[in-house]
Amino acid sequence: MAEIALPRESRRLPHPALWLLVLALIALPWGAGRVMQDRMLAQLDQDARIAAESAALTLDSILDRQRAVATVLSVDAQVIDLLVQGGADQDHAVSAKMDLLREETQSDVIYLMNRDGRAVAASNWEQATSFIGHDYGFRTYFRQAMAQGTGQEYALGTVSGRPGLYLAHDVRAGGAVLGVVVVKVEFDALEAAWARDSGATHVLDAQGRVMLSGQPALRFGPLPEARGSLEARAAVRGTDWRLLVRRPVAEARRIAALAAGTTALAVLLAGVGVGLILARLRRAARRARAEAAYRADLERAVEARTRDLSEEMRERRTAEQRLVQLQSDLVQANKLATLGQVSAGFAHEVNQPLATIRLLAENGRAMLDRDPAPVAANLDRIIGMTDRIGQITAELRNFSRKATGAVGAVAVADAIQASLMLTASRRRTSAMAFDLPDLPPGLAVRAEAVRLEQILVNLLTNAHDAQEGRPDPRIAISVRAEADRVVLTIRDNGPGLAPAMAAQLFTPFATDKPQGLGLGLVISRDIARDFGGELEALPPEPSAGAAFRLTLPRAA
Repeated sequence: MAEIALPRESRRLPHPALWLLVLALIALPWGAGRVMQDRMLAQLDQDARIAAESAALTLDSILDRQRAVATVLSVDAQVIDLLVQGGADQDHAVSAKMDLLREETQSDVIYLMNRDGRAVAASNWEQATSFIGHDYGFRTYFRQAMAQGTGQEYALGTVSGRPGLYLAHDVRAGGAVLGVVVVKVEFDALEAAWARDSGATHVLDAQGRVMLSGQPALRFGPLPEARGSLEARAAVRGTDWRLLVRRPVAEARRIAALAAGTTALAVLLAGVGVGLILARLRRAARRARAEAAYRADLERAVEARTRDLSEEMRERRTAEQRLVQLQSDLVQANKLATLGQVSAGFAHEVNQPLATIRLLAENGRAMLDRDPAPVAANLDRIIGMTDRIGQITAELRNFSRKATGAVGAVAVADAIQASLMLTASRRRTSAMAFDLPDLPPGLAVRAEAVRLEQILVNLLTNAHDAQEGRPDPRIAISVRAEADRVVLTIRDNGPGLAPAMAAQLFTPFATDKPQGLGLGLVISRDIARDFGGELEALPPEPSAGAAFRLTLPRAA
């Protein structure tokens, strides 16, 4: 076999292509790493900004709540009376109120100072470290509140030695300053939450000193520089503080390096793949001529087989369409056969009202000139009779039409009443007794009304036939509603199912009726399954008739 010659370029990688591969090994990993690092840094910056804004809002909320406590206490009548009049009973009452407010607002301590700076009431009044009697006139927050109305200072507690923010508000009466209310707030819980964060969160004052931090050792000192981290800042409302969030960039750089390494590996693998492809092309060229002829023969064989399969598929689709049509015709034939069974009773149902209508009309015409009053009553009865005929013919017309196949919500009560109406003549002829259930209002199943009525008419007709000639015929219908399904049970008072018949009950053309087709139960079960339900015969019981259970999905 002659070998197909390939161009020289396909036999050996030329130098320009080699340089291009080397350049790709350098440029693409660097570009991928750069893009990934920029993207990660941008995401990290956005996360840091969101974290800073969120932390600042949390801190604002805490401070606003505590400022509100100081403001409310500054106008409290008991507080003003204590500063004006004094008295042990009053300072105890004010201290108890402050203790209650402290517990509700989660502040550390609340206390009241007179204009000399001496504490006269405090929320910790019952503790050994009570502030009452201590002089805090030297505090900056006290001097600010006395001069400006409000003041604040972040400092260590004189008694507790614990850092906290002191929020002060003056107490006035008649334009004169009587004293100062102070709320101390500690941030241990907030700083503990910051400490659990992957980054670092700090609050700095105007001079750059650390006031709050997830690293408590940094408090009251300058914030050290942090290399390899990204910063985001947010202002704290009502103070000169700035909240700062740091996020390390090492992880972003690691991901960028990983992206660069992955890209380099991908480029290297691509180069190896190209080499393997070229080698495979050289081997494929030697087999190309022989395989061309083989492919041509194979394509001709495939084309012929495709034509055969297409013809077979067309025949199968035609057969399936015929089968579907036959099944539909079979269901309709069963329905019409059932309709034929009730047609004699339908004639009786219609002829009886028609005879009554004729008699009432003749009586009305005879009495029209003598006494008009009975004529109106006769006309009302005629209207009722015609409505009855219309209802019967409407049910028969609906039952006889072909089903549409559309499944929806069908009221159980309506389906049972329609089926009873279609079989009413046989019930009257045989003096059939019925036990009907009390249905809950609105109970519905997922089905199609016409096909559901076909199932019920088939079951009622079979129950009628099974009790032919019995002295005490009875049909009992029970309904059980469950969470996702509805179970209908139809029992008769007949001789029950023979074992041989029960074994082949749902076998096509199996019947013990001389004129039966043996398709009613088969079709009824197929319809029930098409609804997502089931039709089955219950196990026979001694001295009991046949019982069938129809299970259908419950409609929402």
